[in-house]
Amino acid sequence: MLVHNEEDFKYIMQDFEKYYIGARYSYDELMSSNFVPFKLKTIIEKYIAKDIDKSATLESHFYFMTDEGFDYRVCRQLRLRLRCSVLASPHVDGVEDKYTEKIYPIDKLVKLSSQDKMDKGLVIRELIIGKLSLLMFQV
Repeated sequence: MLVHNEEDFKYIMQDFEKYYIGARYSYDELMSSNFVPFKLKTIIEKYIAKDIDKSATLESHFYFMTDEGFDYRVCRQLRLRLRCSVLASPHVDGVEDKYTEKIYPIDKLVKLSSQDKMDKGLVIRELIIGKLSLLMFQV
């Protein structure tokens, strides 16, 4: 049996095109990290996490996000994508659950209700933010 530590999903990485942020970070933890670009911190503080509890994790915020909020419009403008694990085959007679990985654009993810996400066994693992989208966003 594979056991994951909560810290396994708290990371910030980047390549030439994108930033990858583990979804178990809280907004407080992100804002205090030296690895998060200043512009992204500004966008989070000013637009995305303005009206939510700063101890909320990215995972819980995006899990329950709707297409009616201003935070959604900002994330759509950033072309935010989320790497998710989706239940492929449920636990049956001693065989572990099997998950597949899928990347959802923010607009496709918010179309799913939280009940649909639970039914699919969807777990948000990572935020993917394009550097070009971040560069072009006007603060």
